[in-house]
Amino acid sequence: MKTLLTGASGFLGYYLKEQFQNELITLGRGSSNSIRCGLDIEIPNLPPVDLVIHNAGWAHRIPKTPAEESKFYQVNLFGTKNLLTGLENSGVLPKTIVFISTVAVYGLEKGMGISEKTEPRPETPYAKSKLEAELLLQGWATSKGVNLIILRLPLVAGAKNTPGNLGAMIRGIKKGYYFRIGAGNAKKSMVLASDVASLVPTLVSKNGTFNLTDGENPTIAELEDYLGSFYGKKIKTIPSWLLRIAVYLGDRFSILPINSYRLAKLSDFLTFDDAKARNELGWNPRPVIGNLDLT
Repeated sequence: MKTLLTGASGFLGYYLKEQFQNELITLGRGSSNSIRCGLDIEIPNLPPVDLVIHNAGWAHRIPKTPAEESKFYQVNLFGTKNLLTGLENSGVLPKTIVFISTVAVYGLEKGMGISEKTEPRPETPYAKSKLEAELLLQGWATSKGVNLIILRLPLVAGAKNTPGNLGAMIRGIKKGYYFRIGAGNAKKSMVLASDVASLVPTLVSKNGTFNLTDGENPTIAELEDYLGSFYGKKIKTIPSWLLRIAVYLGDRFSILPINSYRLAKLSDFLTFDDAKARNELGWNPRPVIGNLDLT
């Protein structure tokens, strides 16, 4: 089975490559890729393949200008459109496309057990561009008779350069400059990158949109304590009086790292329901805590 993987040099791409040792074609800007191409500006010249894993994307950035906002659409939406044009030009369409998406498309900052039945209402340029790419793929796949799997991921954890807020937490605790903010009792959904990668080869001939989580949804404090124990670091807590002062100042000066909005995000539960994936895909993940390779 010939497989095309975009975003092979990214965080999740590292794990996906491990699952496809034979007949894997990688596509990206770097010289290590089988096909060098910037999907945001180019239509790739592709050979016929059986499976496409579309993992390339623009994420983990806060846009500060309209140009930076448009970058999300250029990469995530128009890059997907160029990929589909390249697949059409190859002469033989793939049997299945797996699209790596995000739970951010729901546009929710708090809630528990959010399922795929929840109507997406994305708020950020990143989430909006990913949802538009989902819709583009759904229309194209339906019209072409191609199987489409959309995987909506929460926080993704792994040994190799975990991105985003979770990566910042890991680095901060490892280096000893991390502080707990508040009680840390909020539950957050997350998933192991290696478990997502292990699932993907089983998805040929499948269809649908699925949330993936580890099913445990640990609290922030549980995750902090696990990381602290591994690295031999004590998790220090910002005193409540100092936190109140920091939030007060942060609400007035945007340059500061904490404010009422960010404190609410740390305090609110945000978990997703992966029952559909368990029932239809045989999804059987491991808990992040206890199985995250931190070596």
